Amino acid sequence: MSALNELLRSWRHQLHIHPETAFEEVRTAAFVAEKLKEMGVEVFTGIGGTGVIGRLKVGDGEKTVALRADMDAIPLNEEGTAAYKSQCPGKMHGCGHDGHTVTVLGAAKLLSESRDFNGTAIFLFQPAEEPGRGARAMLKDGLLERFPIDEIYGQHNNPALPAGTVNICKGGFASCEDNFKIEIHGRGGHASAPEKTIDPLVIAAQVILALQTIPSRSAAAFEPVVVSCTELFTDGAHNAIPSNVTILGDCRSYSKAAGQLIEKRMREIVAGICEANGATFDFLYTHEFAPTVNWDGPVEAVIRAAGHVLGEDKVDGNCSPFMASEDFGAFLEKVPGAFFFLGGAVGDQSRDLPLHNSRFDYNDDILELGARVFAQLIRERLPK
Repeated sequence: MSALNELLRSWRHQLHIHPETAFEEVRTAAFVAEKLKEMGVEVFTGIGGTGVIGRLKVGDGEKTVALRADMDAIPLNEEGTAAYKSQCPGKMHGCGHDGHTVTVLGAAKLLSESRDFNGTAIFLFQPAEEPGRGARAMLKDGLLERFPIDEIYGQHNNPALPAGTVNICKGGFASCEDNFKIEIHGRGGHASAPEKTIDPLVIAAQVILALQTIPSRSAAAFEPVVVSCTELFTDGAHNAIPSNVTILGDCRSYSKAAGQLIEKRMREIVAGICEANGATFDFLYTHEFAPTVNWDGPVEAVIRAAGHVLGEDKVDGNCSPFMASEDFGAFLEKVPGAFFFLGGAVGDQSRDLPLHNSRFDYNDDILELGARVFAQLIRERLPK
């Protein structure tokens, strides 16, 4: 094991023991700031709440490239058995943000020691990725005005891909996440006399089925769209037809236009079915995460840099996009850049658990690999 690998492992284990959820990353931010200062990197804190920026300028180059890591944990009780298991009940690094943070710290360490680039490297440590609010909080707090950025790069570990491999694609890489709430108001009554009611449960059933025509009949055939009704609530009882039904759900797509189409058609479908049945409704549709849409040039840059570090055979530059969401997309709406997966699977089912599993643990063996890919990106995008 290299000295760098051993150091990065120890850093990650310290963060893993003390997970902090969205906008509470005070201890984590302090840890990051301390390590950056030890490297001689200029540090700025409190951006977007608990966000941290490290800035390393070398030479006279005018271009600035950022490497982003997310810092927050998830509200889940850890059930693993590692010596560095979470000491915070109900909180754990079950998505690997501890590993992401350390990976960017590792890149900062490599670059601060080698200083073999010309320009400015930004090490961006973001709070609150899980609820999709951290990137926007940093942007709202003047991130790009204070630290103009020409390109930005990020990565997420993927325990379903072989360790030490990179997956990336041009265009839509991670979907947006939109949430909806549909409240249907009918007229309740005794279950024995449905003719005297306006049954919102039957209407809700019609709505739930009809919403599935949006991906199948409203979206283009090759436009990935997912509409999922995930929760149903009523104010009825086993012998009482309810007066009100609430449907909650989640929608996914890869473009703003698709999200707007879903919202428009959903409202039209609900309105039409409710009118046909004599019911009224309330409708709320919110855009939680922007889609993560990779820029072509930065994708090619990731493919080259990862190929140089890992080997060209370890890089898939035309992978399938995925339907989960990542708030890195908010940065890509403002700045050219790219987001990629770094594989972490070791081929052991007992270890290769999915993200957000209560026993998930980041594969420490990929920490140095990720750091070296990021450092190589800086060198190639800011050549001497």
